[in-house]
Amino acid sequence: MADLLFELFSEEIPARMQQRAAQDLQQLVTKACADAGLTYASAAAFVTPRRLCLTITDMAAESPTTSTERKGPRVDAPPKAIEGFLRGVGLTQDQLEVRDDKKGQVYYVQIVKTGRPAAEILAEVLVQVIRNFPWPKSMRWGSGQLKWVRPLHSILCILHDEAGAEVVDFNIDGIVSSDQTSGHRFHAPTAFAVTSFENYRAGLQNAFVQLDTTERRDHIWADATNMAFAQGMEVVEDAGLLAEVAGLVEWPVVLMGNIAEDFRDLPPEVLQSSMREHQKFFSVRNPKTGRIEKFITVANRETADHGATILAGNQKVLFARLSDAKFFWENDLRVPLADMAAKLSNVTFHNKLGTQAERIARIATLAREIAPMVGADPDLAQQAAEIAKADLSSEMVYEFPELQGLMGRYYAQAAGLSQQVANACEAHYSPLGPSDDVPSEPVCVAVALADKIDTLTGFWAIGEKPTGSKDPFALRRAALGVIRLILENKVHTSLLNLCDASLLSFFHDRLKVYLRDQGIPHDVIDACLAMSGNDDLTLLVKRATALTAFLKTDDGTNLLQGYKRANNILSQAESKDGVEYSYGADVKFSQTPEENALFDALITAETKITPAMQTQDFAAAMAAMAALRAPIDAFFEAVKVNTDSEIIRRNRLNLLGQIRKTMGEVADFTKLEG
Repeated sequence: MADLLFELFSEEIPARMQQRAAQDLQQLVTKACADAGLTYASAAAFVTPRRLCLTITDMAAESPTTSTERKGPRVDAPPKAIEGFLRGVGLTQDQLEVRDDKKGQVYYVQIVKTGRPAAEILAEVLVQVIRNFPWPKSMRWGSGQLKWVRPLHSILCILHDEAGAEVVDFNIDGIVSSDQTSGHRFHAPTAFAVTSFENYRAGLQNAFVQLDTTERRDHIWADATNMAFAQGMEVVEDAGLLAEVAGLVEWPVVLMGNIAEDFRDLPPEVLQSSMREHQKFFSVRNPKTGRIEKFITVANRETADHGATILAGNQKVLFARLSDAKFFWENDLRVPLADMAAKLSNVTFHNKLGTQAERIARIATLAREIAPMVGADPDLAQQAAEIAKADLSSEMVYEFPELQGLMGRYYAQAAGLSQQVANACEAHYSPLGPSDDVPSEPVCVAVALADKIDTLTGFWAIGEKPTGSKDPFALRRAALGVIRLILENKVHTSLLNLCDASLLSFFHDRLKVYLRDQGIPHDVIDACLAMSGNDDLTLLVKRATALTAFLKTDDGTNLLQGYKRANNILSQAESKDGVEYSYGADVKFSQTPEENALFDALITAETKITPAMQTQDFAAAMAAMAALRAPIDAFFEAVKVNTDSEIIRRNRLNLLGQIRKTMGEVADFTKLEG
C-alpha cells in the first residue's frame, strides 16, 4: 500500500473554476484507478489560485491479475468470423480451445490479464486526465499542443509509503513529473522537494501557501471581523465574495482602509456594489449609523510597511470608482421620477408588447384593480406602479443593474413620496426565486402581482409559452411568484379575476410543483383541483392541507378504503345497469342495524359538512367525515349490497351513492391513490 500525491502547478486559475476543477480531478482520477483495478482507502482534492492537488491514501501496489473466459464462433464458422475473433482477443488460432456446445463445437479462450504496478497505471491515467481535463475554457501556449486553463509549469507526482517516495514518471509536452513544487510567487518562489502529503502541506505553509480553501476562507473572515470589531464596526456578510476572494490568494493578508467622508452618505448598497463588483472589497459598516465607512481588502503578500502602500493604491482606485457613483447619484436626484419614467417610452419591452412605458401603464391599471383584493389603497397602488420601474432609466442602474428597484426606493424617498410607494418600487420584483422573501405590505403586493400577471398574460397572448425546458421569459418563475404572493399573504380571490382562463391550468401545474415541495402528495392536489373554486389558490391550498392531515390519520386511511370499496361497487353496478345511483336511499327499505346506523351517520355528517364547507372550515368537515369511518366499516362487514332483492339492491346502491355524494363535497376521492 502507498499514498499518491499529485499536483498540477500553473499560472492563476480563475476563482470561479477552482472548486469544480478540484471535484473533477478527484472524480476522474479515482474512477480511472478503480476501472484499472487499483483499490484505495480515501481521496481528497485541494485547490489554490496556482495549484490543483490530489491525495489518495492506501492505494494498492499493483492491479490484480484477472482471468476471463470468452466464447468465440463455431469451429465451422466462416474464416472471416474466426479471424475477427482472433483480432479481438489478440491471439492465434492454436491458442484457442475447442469445446462441445449445444450447436456443435465452439472456440473458447481464457484471457489472462496480468496485474501491473500502480506507478505504471498511474502514469497512463494521469496523462489522459491532464490532456482531457474539462476546463470551461482552456488555452495553448508556446509551441506545445497541451491545453490547460493557464500555462502549466510543473507536475508533482509521487507514490510514498514508510520506506520513502518514488516519482511516478511521465512526460507531457516537455513537462516532466517530479517530486518538486514551488511556494508563494513572491515570498518563496524557489522549488523544493516533498516526500509525502504531510510534508507537502507543511512545506507549502512554510512557503507562504495555505493549501486548504476552507482554511483560507476562515482566516480571511476571522481577521476581517476582528479588525472591524476592534474599531466598533462590523463587516457586511457576503458569502459569495468571501468564496471568490479565497480563490484569489494563496497567502491571505487582510487589510482595512477608510472610505472618504465625501462618499459615506451614498446609499450603502451603492458602496457595497461598487466595491464588491470592481474591487472585490468587503464593506465595513458603522452599526450606530448604518453607513459604510471602511472597507476590507485581501492582499496576497506581506509587506514591510504592513500593507500601507497596497491600501494607498486601493484607496486611490476606490476614490475614482466612488466619485463616479456619487456623480450618478447626484445627477439622478436632479431628475423627477415622472421624467425618469417618461424616458422609458423610448425603451422597447418586446416588439409585440410595446415599450416599457406602455407596459407600465398596463401594470398601473391592473395594480389599481388588484388593490382592494389585497387591502391596498388603489391610488397608492397606481402611483407606485407608475414610478416603480422609473429607475431603469437612471444613470446609477445603468452602471449597476443589480440595484434596480432598490434605487427606485431611494429616489422615491428623496422625492418625498409615501413610504408605501417607495417600498413598492423595491419590492415589486419579488419574489424572484423559491427562497426569496415575499412582500407583505398591501401596496407592494398589489404592484408585484400586477407586474407578474402582466408578464404572464402578455407573453401568453403572443404565443410565447414555455416548452419543455425552455422558458426564455421566465414565465414559470413569474407564475410561482404569483402563487407565493397569494398564498403567503392569504389573498382570497379568483385567478380568473386577474388573468385569462387559458392560464389557469398553467398556474395549477406550477402550484402542484410548489405544493409537492411543501409535502402535499400529488394525488391530494388532484383531488382538490377537481373541485369547484379551484381558481381561488388560498382556498385550494387550505383544502389540500387539511385533506393531507386527515389522510395521515387512521380514520382517514380507513375511510378512504371504505370510499374506494363503495365507489368500485357503484361503478360496476352503474356500468352494468346503465343508470346512476345518486337519487337518495330510503331508510324504510333498511333491513339491518348497520344500514340504519349508516343512514343516520350520513345525515349527521351532511348537516355538518355542508355548512363547514360554506365557511371554509375544513377541519370541521374532516372531523365530520371521520365519524363516517366506523358505520361504513360496519356496513360492509354485515351487509351484502348485491342481494337477490332488486329493490333492496337498488336502495343499498343509492346508499353507497350517498357516501360518494357526502364525501364528494370535501374532495374528489376518486383521484386519491390510497
